[in-house]
Amino acid sequence: MSGGDDEAIDDPTPGPGDAATAGALVVVGTPIGNLGDLSPRAAEALATADVIYCEDTRHSRKLLSHAGISGVPLRSLHEHNEDDRVDEVVGAVASGRTVALVTDAGMPAVSDPGGRVVAAVGAAGLTVTVIPGPSAVLAALVASGLPTDRFCFEGFLPRSGRDRTERLAGIAAETRTTVLFEAPVRTAATLRDLAAVCGYDRPVAVARELTKLHEEVWRGTLSAGAEWAAAGVRGEVVLVLGGADEPVGRIVDDAILVRALAEQTAIGAKTRGAVDEVAAAHGVPRRRVYELALRVKHGGAGDDPPPG
Repeated sequence: MSGGDDEAIDDPTPGPGDAATAGALVVVGTPIGNLGDLSPRAAEALATADVIYCEDTRHSRKLLSHAGISGVPLRSLHEHNEDDRVDEVVGAVASGRTVALVTDAGMPAVSDPGGRVVAAVGAAGLTVTVIPGPSAVLAALVASGLPTDRFCFEGFLPRSGRDRTERLAGIAAETRTTVLFEAPVRTAATLRDLAAVCGYDRPVAVARELTKLHEEVWRGTLSAGAEWAAAGVRGEVVLVLGGADEPVGRIVDDAILVRALAEQTAIGAKTRGAVDEVAAAHGVPRRRVYELALRVKHGGAGDDPPPG
């Protein structure tokens, strides 16, 4: 993506004694579609910055115009030139400037440019602060209706080859809700691939055009989702996939069970009640937990596994 025309700024090279007046890198979350979601704090940070580094200056100029902001120089920072901009940004912050960093939508460094610049400014011992903003990940997760207490974010999947196969296999075994980004033209194919490895009945939600006029959240199974998407999907897409069932008969270390028994005893549970509670909580045979309880009670080694 082209970053548009850069606008001139003063020489960012730090001079003698500038460390005492070091500025800050302000990472600003921007709207993911609806310009009305730009927060007052984000608008103030952009309006008062000495320079704004952005993924596409033309796109960011529209956002600034909407917020009534003018006069702040814009510099491009995208996937093709981020490495070249790192020293420039570090130098600007070190010289006392306030540098704002934005991407076209959402939070810089999350499936967008910016991560290397943030790391470099932080490694230089300079200030990095973040102004949160709209999140396609969280908006889609909440709208999906799938469990939100534990989830993971996979970003964009590799398009093909072994890397894609391995990532799909990992997602299939993941017990947490998984959030992915996908291009509209590849949504149907990705849903078919997920169905093949996860099972056709795994629940999924497809969120598109979040916060925009034609926002839509489709919910159903992977097989039905692939069929729905085959007709064509438009707009920015986020997939939210239900987690796999917990493995049956999963291995639980004796040390974990012994600690759990000790916790039950500490709150006043008798041996029988403690054994019942721990066996049910960890999905292991009651006899195994009872034998561990007896061993500990009669002077066993505690966390060491029983003989045999």
